Amino acid sequence: MTKRLFAIIFAVALMGICPLAGNAGTAVEIIDNDYQNIVISVKGSTLHVVGANGQVLHIYNVAGVRVMTIKVDGADRRYELNFPKGCYIVKVGNTARKISVK
Repeated sequence: MTKRLFAIIFAVALMGICPLAGNAGTAVEIIDNDYQNIVISVKGSTLHVVGANGQVLHIYNVAGVRVMTIKVDGADRRYELNFPKGCYIVKVGNTARKISVK
């Protein structure tokens, strides 16, 4: 009886460690329940933000220093960036984009 119980426990533990062949190719799926449809784009030195009404927009330089913070007060906004030419990171809520100011 003890050997049979041990065999059952071993089989259950082995199933937890080694997935079945049908599940071996399954990828990890990440589900973001806090879905945001925010579009960030830049043309020249004008930043265009769509879908971020009421959120706070942060802009960082490549060294990670925050260079600007704006409260977005509309669904479709444009901001003129008076920054030196270069790359920046724009973050609104959970959305982050790399931009290039030319």
